[in-house]
Amino acid sequence: MGESTDKSMDKSTDKKSLILTVDDDPINNMILDAILGHDYEVISAVNGEKAIELIKERRPDLVLLDINMPVMNGFQVLEHIKQDKEWKDIPVIMLTAEVDQEKEVKGIQLGAFDFLHKPFIPTLILIHVQRTLELMALQKRMQERIDNQIKATISQLASTKRLFKQMVFALAKTIDAKDPYTNGHSQRVADYSREISYRAGKSKNYQRNIFYMALLHDIGKIGVSGQVLNKPDKLTPSEYSSIKVHPIIGSAILSSVHEMEELQEGARSHHERYDGTGYPDGLVGKAIPEKARIIAVADVYDAMTSKRSYRDVLPQSVVREELVKAKGTQLDPVFTDIMLQMIDEDVEYRMREQEVVP
Repeated sequence: MGESTDKSMDKSTDKKSLILTVDDDPINNMILDAILGHDYEVISAVNGEKAIELIKERRPDLVLLDINMPVMNGFQVLEHIKQDKEWKDIPVIMLTAEVDQEKEVKGIQLGAFDFLHKPFIPTLILIHVQRTLELMALQKRMQERIDNQIKATISQLASTKRLFKQMVFALAKTIDAKDPYTNGHSQRVADYSREISYRAGKSKNYQRNIFYMALLHDIGKIGVSGQVLNKPDKLTPSEYSSIKVHPIIGSAILSSVHEMEELQEGARSHHERYDGTGYPDGLVGKAIPEKARIIAVADVYDAMTSKRSYRDVLPQSVVREELVKAKGTQLDPVFTDIMLQMIDEDVEYRMREQEVVP
């Protein structure tokens, strides 16, 4: 193998990025090694079990994973990777000889970063691998930079309750400013979350805390490209993957706010689903933090009652029907029932126009 190009190097260690190829056909692994071996360090496995062993021994920077393998197929390997706390951030590109939309959707839902089709085209392989590694490196640098900046800001402003409140509102406005179609979204989700918790009989302190948690639930979107957030068309797999990172970014940003340590729960867990198919952690039912379950209901309601680049505000009857469908699958049934009650009381469909600050 020749010398590595700069784009394949880990800048912090000056080592080649490590790529794991997994295919039950050794020839395919050899082809990938021939394509990538000049610029990257490549290791290979011919089955899922061996792939997991290699990941345990040497955590790769990227995995190229065949779908159709005996004993343990690619989806099972992908699921294993994404359920492991140490491995879940490893990007995985799925390899397939078929153009199968259902399989690609399943792969993305399980956490695949991208798809490549056989027979392999060397130039495409190199472009996809380089783009994936560069994006992951960019996200890491961006997260570190944003994390440091906001931690410093939070540390300075959170010395008093008054300044803390100002800081939270300022950050919420910063988040909403990235997308003109979500202007005021954080405020409304905070209002709805507070009202749901009030109707659920929660304490005033609980209501105050969930208000601030909801205001900052989308803070991780600071680390997502505005072009992706505002895109009116269907997102590509890699764009969707970059959006799915925002709960993790948000949790990391808020984890150092010791004045209200549970702030990060709302940021991390508001896209978890009650049936366990959400992200980033795949939590099920009451394993999802309670305040995050309330915020999720409020978030879904506001998304449907707000104008988007691709649709207008949904009629109240449609919003209600969708919430009923989501009850017990996507959303906590108890808190969904409370929101349904709020909708039924809102005869003139004006709830989103109200604003209450604790």
